[in-house]
Amino acid sequence: MSLADCKMIELPKIHDPRGNLTFIEGGHHIPFSIERVYYLYDVPGGSDRGGHAHKTLHQFMVAMSGSFDVVLDDGRDRKRVHLSRSYNGLYICPMIWRELDNFSSGSVCMVLASAHFDEADYHRDYGDFMDARWRK
Repeated sequence: MSLADCKMIELPKIHDPRGNLTFIEGGHHIPFSIERVYYLYDVPGGSDRGGHAHKTLHQFMVAMSGSFDVVLDDGRDRKRVHLSRSYNGLYICPMIWRELDNFSSGSVCMVLASAHFDEADYHRDYGDFMDARWRK
């Protein structure tokens, strides 16, 4: 997996004068079945989140409110993605290091995940991630 496999996905947006509606269907709009949903909120200004990679987990991140940046790193290249619209999301494949920063006031980050929480699926040390990523 590389940064090229991580991509922005535009979600359906149904316009209505009473308010817009967006929906996400696992296996249809995103390339995995949804097993877990969690969200980050009340992140203090200047704080960072993430700072890890997953061995097998697929994720899809959406800025439900406000905005934030996601820095993706595959061990060779890095790119920064700004999330600020609730009808766009970022698909992150396994074995990509991610860091979240630049949270606006009142931002909410929703994450859809392909599996239940499993601490064994994490690389929390960048050096360990690099060793596993480029192990032959």
